[in-house]
Amino acid sequence: MDVRIENSWKEQLREEFEKPYFETLTNFVRSEYSGPTPIYPPARLIFNAFDHCPFNDVKVVIIGQDPYHGAGQANGLCFSVNKGVPFPPSLLNIFKEIAADTGRPIPADGDLTRWSDQGVLLLNATLTVRAASAGSHQNKGWEQFTDAVIRILAKKRENLVFILWGSYAQKKGAFIDRNRHLVLTSPHPSPLSAYHGFFGNHHFTLTNDYLIKQGKSPIDW
Repeated sequence: MDVRIENSWKEQLREEFEKPYFETLTNFVRSEYSGPTPIYPPARLIFNAFDHCPFNDVKVVIIGQDPYHGAGQANGLCFSVNKGVPFPPSLLNIFKEIAADTGRPIPADGDLTRWSDQGVLLLNATLTVRAASAGSHQNKGWEQFTDAVIRILAKKRENLVFILWGSYAQKKGAFIDRNRHLVLTSPHPSPLSAYHGFFGNHHFTLTNDYLIKQGKSPIDW
């Protein structure tokens, strides 16, 4: 199956694209986008996280769950929103922790493309969603696909940083070899849990300290 995705990822995921579940998933997604209800992100941005972060450029992986399901929010990068969109609560809390951890001021916009272009793969477990219906595209095959992405990175790359916020992400990344990669875990940045261990986790400076030790350039958060 010919999938419109960045070339290095197309090569790495070639076998995945030929599996029966992916064909079933593709048919489902196409039917959803052709229906009357808006689907997010826009179809051209489904693989945006991969297009901005080629396989060999990945330094950090942040795992989210679902795209935002409000109009104009989702841009294919987990936790990220388009410029001009108000910060969702979790993203605001991420920026607050960055400010406390690194001294960097809260940015003017929530578009995290600037992270992707530095080697941060912002990977949602499910890459599409129906408008105003959180979780509507779960259990259709996306989770199997993104599990494969994580496995390939964990196996073929070394000394990556995997950032797993909340129980969902931690379960999804449970198999990652902690001797081969740095795995950082904490509660989710959601307002429901941010004060129970997300704030003060220092994941942003811990990530950069590790990258520097590995001879890699740190992330400008």
